[in-house]
Amino acid sequence: MMTSFYEQLDGHRFASTEHTAGPWSSTGQHLGPPSALLVRALERVAARPGTVLSRVTFEVLGPVPVAELEVTAELERPGRSVELLSAALSHEGRAVVRARAWRIVGGDTSAVASGEGGSLVPPQGCVPMAIPDDWRCGYLAAMEWRSVSGGIFTPGDAAVWARPRVAVVAGEQPTALQRLFTVADSASGVSSRLDISNWYAINTDLSVHLHREPVGEWFALDAETVVGPSGVGVAGSVLHDEQGPVGRTAQSLFVRER
Repeated sequence: MMTSFYEQLDGHRFASTEHTAGPWSSTGQHLGPPSALLVRALERVAARPGTVLSRVTFEVLGPVPVAELEVTAELERPGRSVELLSAALSHEGRAVVRARAWRIVGGDTSAVASGEGGSLVPPQGCVPMAIPDDWRCGYLAAMEWRSVSGGIFTPGDAAVWARPRVAVVAGEQPTALQRLFTVADSASGVSSRLDISNWYAINTDLSVHLHREPVGEWFALDAETVVGPSGVGVAGSVLHDEQGPVGRTAQSLFVRER
């Protein structure tokens, strides 16, 4: 049994395992594992102690196959205090996801820090989120889910805790940031206002803004989705770790009846 989302083949190539597969197809990945893999690459670009990723945006250029993938990353715009990083995930020479991130040199603003209120019920006090047996495969099965309110199969706003049961890359202990990004893309899924058996709500992007570094294994999405009248929606969430809010997510949605 594989115990990771990916196995590293060489410095840039990775074999995808069955744990990356999304709920719609065994051959296409959920964006959670690719996001974490790209963040792993961004963390390693000209790494500088005392810096933090403040924002990461992913542009989804096409389906991510459960197959061999190549990851590249670079320092796009160096700077003394603020730097722009970029990374790409490719299959057979074609980019399927691109990421860009702002990296900021940290400082001490603890005396004026805000945004720490509104903590959720901790995951240990929540019940496992109900998932039908025929959906317990791939990514959904590789994550442990606990519901504060709502969930994937309950239309409407939701607050859900999750943590990966497997590593991002085989043989490595994932960072807290990598664990967070295995969860972040699920905001649109847990807070869908539509019956996911009858509707598509596919995100074309994911933006994550962080106001502090995440810690631990468990991360929560306090999420909501809005569907407009013209086939477009927006999903957003407040991200939490067990110490409280850590950032926010936003996704644009392509909405169509199945």
